[in-house]
Amino acid sequence: MSGEHWVFGYGSLMWRPGFPFLERLPARLHGRRRAFCIYSVHHRGTPARRGLVLGLAPGGSVRGIAYRVSGPDWPDVRAYLMEREQPTETYLEAHVAVRLAGGRRVECLTFLSDTAHPQWAGVLSLERQAELIAGAEGLSGRNVDYLADLVAHLREEGVHDRAMETLLPMVRAREAPL
Repeated sequence: MSGEHWVFGYGSLMWRPGFPFLERLPARLHGRRRAFCIYSVHHRGTPARRGLVLGLAPGGSVRGIAYRVSGPDWPDVRAYLMEREQPTETYLEAHVAVRLAGGRRVECLTFLSDTAHPQWAGVLSLERQAELIAGAEGLSGRNVDYLADLVAHLREEGVHDRAMETLLPMVRAREAPL
């Protein structure tokens, strides 16, 4: 396959892409927002004690990272992303227009939250998100660690996500021993 391709990450793909790329640039996607809107029953929770993971929910805008991938690498990168992002098919593969730092627009592969999937949690208050995240743990570890890792990495990128910054102390307070 010739040419180049772009991938947009808004969560762990920002700091742990796991694939080769030619370029990594700050980018913004309009019409979607970073949100804990997907129930996690494997990685950050269990069927008996669900946690939450990130998705791109409708509305707003989100700052993330766009990766430029070479044409020859694309088949392997796409296969890797499908395996990584679609274990329970809670996301929809989509091509979206993002604005790169500097103003240029490119089309990127990303994964949008599937609002028809049974793991779609919908729009949850910060209080409800804190209830679900606090104490949840799955195959990939504690849900609070996922949130703390997200906030730390967003800060490193210069991204201030008010909802995530507010949510983290709420969850930590719920997890604090009495």
